[in-house]
Amino acid sequence: MSEADLPQILEQEQKCFPDSPWPEKEFLYELHENPFSCVQVLEEDGRIVGYIDWWILYDKAQLANIAVDPDYRGRGYGKQLLEACIRDAHEKGCETLSLEARVSNTPAISLYHSYGFIDAAIRKRYYENGEDAILMVLPLGGSL
Repeated sequence: MSEADLPQILEQEQKCFPDSPWPEKEFLYELHENPFSCVQVLEEDGRIVGYIDWWILYDKAQLANIAVDPDYRGRGYGKQLLEACIRDAHEKGCETLSLEARVSNTPAISLYHSYGFIDAAIRKRYYENGEDAILMVLPLGGSL
């Protein structure tokens, strides 16, 4: 991901998360200031179809944001992005990869379960609209 990608990413962020899209300043922070951030885009024919942001914090990884443009869903792009994150976290010796998912986002929860994520806790009123989040954790095993 680069700063030049932000117009497309901000458009997708609004489409994917209309209740609580990340503002441009969050992406700029991830790109330029957060030393733990790993941000990637996935493109098809020169168009960004998805993006992902995760943090490697020593022996833990945290998935901060993942999105696939609604017009491109159902083509395996979410899996590709998630697999890149899991692979990187594993290669860097992380013990776990965690994330929060909206309790209403059953397609995402299903995807995460298919990769072995377990439901660890409920974060009450986690999102701006008051919706709860499921804290999900994938055990990775730590150092190789």
